[in-house]
Amino acid sequence: MNVGEKIRITAGDVSVEATLNDSVTAKVIRARLPIEAAAETWGDEIYFSIGVSIEPEDPQATVEMGDLGYWPPGTALCMFFGPTPMSSGDEIRPASPVNVFGKIDGDATVLKAVKSGETVTIAEA
Repeated sequence: MNVGEKIRITAGDVSVEATLNDSVTAKVIRARLPIEAAAETWGDEIYFSIGVSIEPEDPQATVEMGDLGYWPPGTALCMFFGPTPMSSGDEIRPASPVNVFGKIDGDATVLKAVKSGETVTIAEA
């Protein structure tokens, strides 16, 4: 995989591109594409299990707007676009530390339109 490789995330009427980083987590997830799952929401986070176990890799307790994370306890891919129920103030805090493996290009808040249960598809861009 090349650093900066693009993926497309589609859910309902929302479609965004994201750029992967050069982590082991990104390589493992990239190899699993395409991924399709039902969205779960938790505050301004969308997550869903991808059924693959990846070890913690420089796990982060807080993330930035638009970060893509992998949550080891839930074998879940997470998309962050604002505060979660665990956040304090303006921080974006996952339920527990995640492996950040990429970032949504542009305005991540468009993901607020995605409803729980909608099908999310992640594929090569």
